[in-house]
Amino acid sequence: MTTTDPTIAVRLENVAVRFPGHPAPRTLLFDAAIESGRITAITGASGSGKSTLLNLVAGFETPDAGRVSILGEDATPIPPALRPVSVIFQEHNLFAHLNVATNVGLGISPALKLDGEDRERIERALRDVGLAGFARRLPPTLSGGERQRVALARALVRHRPILLLDEPFAALDPGLRQEMGDLLAALQEKEASTILLVTHHADDVRRLADRVLFLDDGKVALHEEADAFLRRTEPAAVARFLGARSPAP
Repeated sequence: MTTTDPTIAVRLENVAVRFPGHPAPRTLLFDAAIESGRITAITGASGSGKSTLLNLVAGFETPDAGRVSILGEDATPIPPALRPVSVIFQEHNLFAHLNVATNVGLGISPALKLDGEDRERIERALRDVGLAGFARRLPPTLSGGERQRVALARALVRHRPILLLDEPFAALDPGLRQEMGDLLAALQEKEASTILLVTHHADDVRRLADRVLFLDDGKVALHEEADAFLRRTEPAAVARFLGARSPAP
């Protein structure tokens, strides 16, 4: 009989994803247990498999071997819409012709069948992300940071225990990155949610992460506390990511 560990939100067990590719095929291999109620940064060089790993958890990618478990349940056969996760992409995925409240409401009901309680949830979420009074605005009238806040509010109203973010701050300037990072940390503390944050910025790791899952060449090279990771000067791939010098051979 399988025993569920309540401290683990996501488990990837010998997960393999194969890409035919040319001149040679490539296989990504993931094995990791991601803790509940913490922010885990998923990072590594471009092409190391960060987005693929996130897509496996979200259900947008199907493994060729192995199992993805979420909250103790085998999620491998479960479609994305039924998984207990919300996803925020870099592009926000907002509908330009729908106002802010309606875009957020899509997180509750894709058919927009909303009652009074649902509309209160939308207003609360907009207040939580600092967008009180923005309900009737259209996305093209918003700044990049404001559009990112709308996407975050839409994730909040879904009340899913796991939040997946794929390079959510990549298009923002340094000031807005700081602002959105602070907001994300505050909301995580309030909701006690599990967050998987794909990033290629060491500053995001320093400011936000409790743990780091570092990928190298399609495999989990390191999975450890953020403090320990940030003190590393090796291996070379980590040193490059952190902007540190590797020890001389």
